Amino acid sequence: MNYFVLGERELVLGFNLAGVSGQPVTNRQDALDAFLLHTGQGSDMRSSVESERPKVLILTEDVADMLAPEIQAWQMTGKSPLIVEIPGLNGHIKGRKTLTDSIREAVGINV
Repeated sequence: MNYFVLGERELVLGFNLAGVSGQPVTNRQDALDAFLLHTGQGSDMRSSVESERPKVLILTEDVADMLAPEIQAWQMTGKSPLIVEIPGLNGHIKGRKTLTDSIREAVGINV
């Protein structure tokens, strides 16, 4: 499985140590450029071949907030990569559902 992470520099470094490639982003434009590149929507031809794109794109909650409209539109297409949100270095953002909360709502079973 091919993964790619977008988030804070320290978090990306940690993922790199575990063998997962990533790119640090600090603002909306950096995040949007990286998101478009790795979903194959960008004008950069480096990621135009679907087999070279990541299958799972991991975003911190902060990055996901910056790209909320783009992420929602992408998820509606049902295409790869799968977008996964994780807490950033400062922890879970207050008021956001955790993965466990979402599973509990969808399935009705505590995990």
